[in-house]
Amino acid sequence: MSDNRAQREINALNEGGGLFLVFDRTKHDFVYPLHFHPEYELNFVGGAQNALRVMGDSIEHIGERDLCLVGPNLYHVWQNGKADLSREMREITIQFVSDMFPTQMLDKNIMHPIADMLQRARCGILFSDQTTRQIEPLLAELSRMNDFDAYLGLQRVLYLLAISPDQRVLANTSFTHNFGGHTDHRIERIHRFLSENYQRTIRLDEVANVLNVSGASLARLMRQLTGKSFVDYLNEIRLGHATRMLIDTDSNIAEICFTCGFNNISNFNRIFKKKQGLTPTEFRTSFHGTRKRF
Repeated sequence: MSDNRAQREINALNEGGGLFLVFDRTKHDFVYPLHFHPEYELNFVGGAQNALRVMGDSIEHIGERDLCLVGPNLYHVWQNGKADLSREMREITIQFVSDMFPTQMLDKNIMHPIADMLQRARCGILFSDQTTRQIEPLLAELSRMNDFDAYLGLQRVLYLLAISPDQRVLANTSFTHNFGGHTDHRIERIHRFLSENYQRTIRLDEVANVLNVSGASLARLMRQLTGKSFVDYLNEIRLGHATRMLIDTDSNIAEICFTCGFNNISNFNRIFKKKQGLTPTEFRTSFHGTRKRF
């Protein structure tokens, strides 16, 4: 298998060039490889219906308009998919450094919506079509503004996005290894224990001992706090590691299955397809030819 893994993008921002960059371009296809970078990225794509968007372990065909906020170091790419390449597409991309908003600023009440959005963006956020229609002309204006006006315009865009309805997180937290900001310390302790031990068999009672509760109490607690059963929650963590291995390594499916704590390949394939809509082999194949390692 060729070495075509995710590429770390280098640009003026991560070389110390400024606070943010704005790109506004028209094109007929997507040629950029799967990549990641330390900056946040707000990406609008118009006129590319049925193109393919990859965000962490999320793979979806997009509509006529697509607007996503990508967090730092999250794998992402837009691919041609089933898009009509004879049509002209428009892509507006804004990349901004993660420290554009100092912690002291994000702690202020007025900034809480943006702070929350930036946290969730580490798994990628898809905005609704209604929000995208509202934001598109504001993004187009940014590329025509001078430096400080563009800075103020970007603040406005981010605030409007932060308070917009019907946002959807795309990648699983287990894929991104990101679980900050949960309001209940108990589920954080459970998540940490499972993330450190997912490769082996884990019994419900063993995890219950971490919180000094009974197995039945733990099961109820997890349903209450996560909406998932203990087994489903553990499987999501294992699947997050499995999808990263499918992208980042040349390990075969059997190696990935057992390394990630699944007890047999058929069970792994069934659970993976139920979650992703693809078998592990199909998931890996979907990246073939578009991945590069920096």
